[in-house]
Amino acid sequence: MAPRPIMKRKIQPLPLDGVRTYPLASRRSLVRVEDFARATLPGSSFKRFLDSLPSFLAARDFREVVARIGKAHSRGRPVILGMGAHPIKVGLSPLIVHLMEKGVLQAVALNGAGIIHDFEIALAGRTSEDVASEIGEGTFGMAEETGRMINEAINRGWEKGSGIGRSVGEMICRGRFPHRRLSITAAGAKLGIPVTVHVALGTDIIHMHPQTRGAAIGEGSHLDFRLFAALVSRIEGGVYLNLGSAVILPEVFLKALTLVRNQGYRVRHFTTVNMDFIPHYRPLTNVVRRPTLEGGQGFHLTGHHEIMFPLLFAAILEEIQPGERGKRGRGEKG
Repeated sequence: MAPRPIMKRKIQPLPLDGVRTYPLASRRSLVRVEDFARATLPGSSFKRFLDSLPSFLAARDFREVVARIGKAHSRGRPVILGMGAHPIKVGLSPLIVHLMEKGVLQAVALNGAGIIHDFEIALAGRTSEDVASEIGEGTFGMAEETGRMINEAINRGWEKGSGIGRSVGEMICRGRFPHRRLSITAAGAKLGIPVTVHVALGTDIIHMHPQTRGAAIGEGSHLDFRLFAALVSRIEGGVYLNLGSAVILPEVFLKALTLVRNQGYRVRHFTTVNMDFIPHYRPLTNVVRRPTLEGGQGFHLTGHHEIMFPLLFAAILEEIQPGERGKRGRGEKG
């Protein structure tokens, strides 16, 4: 049987006569002119520039991060910086060392490449070879001083029971390198601030040199992990910043946090901040989101390190009282 034809009815446009409205003044609005950016005059102070930023999205988060770092500093709670090697390669070491000297940063964690660039800057005032031009001849990573001296420092430190960060920092201080004032590890050794180094074996150029002792690297890095975990156990009310590490430091931070919670430390309410020019999965997951599920808050500030970190540095100095030194916080067992 053929289907019966469907009768077509003309659809009329919906009338608007019955629309209900309300006064605009009674509505909750998310954007207000009070939060708009304000123009600054040439020669204005950095404080005026900060105050001129709009109170939206990343600018609002930036202000909140600065306030939380300032609050942690004033209350003697730890501010810990975990970082890859790229911040050193774009010239941020002087700012990091200055924050260590001011007592703002109470610990720094590096990946294995971090000590290489830190060492070469301190010794030679230059770093970061042209890999493309060197790898074809098999000369990439074969700088004699870099491989020999860093490995010897790690080996000596292992024999004394020291971690990698302390061992390299003491070697730079002892060697009176021309640019040692720009060394993060040397600043840690001089100031008594922990600088830990977290190595993946086979990823760094010094692992190709004959002085390499896997046992020394492994034991030294594991000792630094335990030291880092001890620092994380005290971070309640503090801040953890991840600067330019896409894999190693986010993984290390998550494991250290798990370890201290497993041992009964009350680490719930703290701030995490990820700073990178590309959002990566592990920093967003293992720094910003997962660690703060029990409390606290995570932030993500996207931008080039060589621009964003100097802005953060200057804003922090505006936030804290000149000459004030934060006291080192203590973790509490629950």
